[in-house]
Amino acid sequence: MYRTKVGVDLAKNIIQVCTLHGKKVTSNVGMSTVEFSLWLAKSKPVTVAFEACSTSNYWYQQAIKAGHDARLISAKLVKAVRQNQKTDKNDALAIAQTLFLPEVSFINGKNIEQQQLQSIQRLRELAIKSQNASQKQIVSLLLELNIRLPNT
Repeated sequence: MYRTKVGVDLAKNIIQVCTLHGKKVTSNVGMSTVEFSLWLAKSKPVTVAFEACSTSNYWYQQAIKAGHDARLISAKLVKAVRQNQKTDKNDALAIAQTLFLPEVSFINGKNIEQQQLQSIQRLRELAIKSQNASQKQIVSLLLELNIRLPNT
């Protein structure tokens, strides 16, 4: 692990990046996705932590490609570490601070193939739920007209 630790809060529009050297905050700035991509590519290798969320696997993969030591941290752990109001800056700081905790269990990041498989499984589950809901809705509408279908 590197001495410089970076906590990244992946918000909708702004990516908040908090850099700690030792345990001292050296910067806590918001960046666009383009700026953050450039930052990952240009900065020297550091330990980068992301809160596990919908876009965290993508950024985890980008950080690994850029030569950084990337980690994913559970939202519960970040919440436990955060000391003040929930803001992007405070979240990024809490994410960075979790890297200093002893015996932290990090979440395994997914590669693109694992993400695609997970997406296919979720779409299949959604299709099955939608099909079942549609069937029940049709049966209910038919019952309102006193049309009964045999149980199969």
